[in-house]
Amino acid sequence: MASDFWSQPTKAGELLQQIEATEQELKSYNQLLQRLDDLTDLISQENSISEDINQLVQAEYHQIAREIDQLEISRFFTQPHDRLPAILSIHAGTGGVEAQDWAAMLERMYLRYSLRQNWTSQIIEEQRGNEAGIKSATLRFVGQWAYGYLKGENGTHRLLRNSPFNAQHLRQTSFAMVEVYPELPEAEAPAINTNDLRIDVFHSSGPGGQGVNTTDSAVRITHLPTGLVVTCQSERSQHQNKALALAVLRSKLANKEAEELEKKRQVLKGGQVKADWGLQIRSYFLYGKRLIKDHRTNLTTTDIDAVLDGHLDDFIRAYLLWELERNK
Repeated sequence: MASDFWSQPTKAGELLQQIEATEQELKSYNQLLQRLDDLTDLISQENSISEDINQLVQAEYHQIAREIDQLEISRFFTQPHDRLPAILSIHAGTGGVEAQDWAAMLERMYLRYSLRQNWTSQIIEEQRGNEAGIKSATLRFVGQWAYGYLKGENGTHRLLRNSPFNAQHLRQTSFAMVEVYPELPEAEAPAINTNDLRIDVFHSSGPGGQGVNTTDSAVRITHLPTGLVVTCQSERSQHQNKALALAVLRSKLANKEAEELEKKRQVLKGGQVKADWGLQIRSYFLYGKRLIKDHRTNLTTTDIDAVLDGHLDDFIRAYLLWELERNK
């Protein structure tokens, strides 16, 4: 280790995190090899495998296959931000309670996916609807390759179903926008002038216990030059909420700068820039044949309940392959 390694603690910390992640991947790989060897030995030693043993072998085999698939996906993560935590925002589109209910369904889907990935999830801010659902929510996911896995969820999600909110159960189309940003380290994020910020504090209205709800712990930060607003009320401490809100704001500012550069590039190239709400990435049909279709990869599944319960692996893998081919 170089003598000046700790002279830049931020970079040193990031490097140590990368080393830890790589060591964890190698550990997982070696553990899978050992489990495969053990499974092979078990099968070879048994002249006649009982039904109970056979079921155990089958279950272990399928579990190993799933874990190998997860390790294989990591080779698709080639961008420097793929390892970072992810900030995911959900915004209900027009349509009142229908769209707000749809936004809440998406929020649950991503929280369930995070649970299946063994990530840490956090609801930074949530604005509930008047009747049902949510108007918006901002979630934070911390775990291995969190941004790499979730970045493909960015875009408009369309729901088509027979409405549970009217007596006639009329067919309704609802939209929700999902935005995904990497949580950038402060050293990589755009510099923020404190004079450009308006900071308001208020009582938290969300879940979190008595200590959260009875003190001015919630923080709202407005970036005056861009009009971007970030609210955080998930922590008990006003200081913690401010730090987290600033982290989200830095990520949003970086994303805004990247979008503006891309628009300029498209103009120079003569291309046409799509509006965000026009970027419809996936449709969820909850009537008739009942299916979900991704409009980029053309992947379709009829296992709607599983997807809405957080089984997103097939869609995420298909997107990563699609992105890899597109960038060749």
